[in-house]
Amino acid sequence: MTGWGRGAALYEATVRHTRLRPIEHRLSHRTFYWLVDVDEPPRPPAWLRLLAGFRTRDHIADPGRSLRDSVTDFAAAEGVDVRGCRIRMLAHARAFGHVFNPLTVYWCRHPEDGLRCVVAEVHNTYGERHRYLLRPGADGRATAAKDFYVSPFLPVAGDYRMALPEPEGRLRLSVALELDGEPTLVATVSGRRRSAGTAALLKATARHPLNTLAVTADIRRHGIGLWLKGLPVFSREPEQEREAHRERTR
Repeated sequence: MTGWGRGAALYEATVRHTRLRPIEHRLSHRTFYWLVDVDEPPRPPAWLRLLAGFRTRDHIADPGRSLRDSVTDFAAAEGVDVRGCRIRMLAHARAFGHVFNPLTVYWCRHPEDGLRCVVAEVHNTYGERHRYLLRPGADGRATAAKDFYVSPFLPVAGDYRMALPEPEGRLRLSVALELDGEPTLVATVSGRRRSAGTAALLKATARHPLNTLAVTADIRRHGIGLWLKGLPVFSREPEQEREAHRERTR
């Protein structure tokens, strides 16, 4: 069975990172994202599947579970009931056998009372992932304490200030990390919507042929640049040590 899923869309976007201290450093790259319904992800024709694959295992450890069940259980553990919600996900698709999602976002919207919560799923280059549950205020913004290792040039400390409005015609996301009450890193994503389909996928792939491979390469290239600039490196604790630390400091 093939099809583009309920309301699926592509967003060709620009991602910008601005590091403000202890040194200034900026990077930007072009890419494209998919917005999909987790209950009905796109299933492209066989000849296009190398360009766009959607696998549960790219987002959760147990491929035997559905994304809906995974997000529902996570939200319930955080005190939010998302049963009956439509859950839409913004993410990169797997292309040419590779996928990397620095940030995947899930919007959980109930037909009766609107947006129940937003789940921000962060992946690092060590193959680990972590989720934050957000309940945006009237201004669409939310705060979460950083408790997951992402970059060797940043400690597992501080607070994220996030603005993750549900995309429609335009995509506009921002994540700012504050350390000791001072802005340290700001990341933004901005793009325009295109309805999913064969033509849209072929055009986006032609413009960004190695989509997520290019994202990974950019991360490593700029990491080398930061190291050469003398930015201090923070050691990476094994996940079990971080979990123990979180338990001790709750």
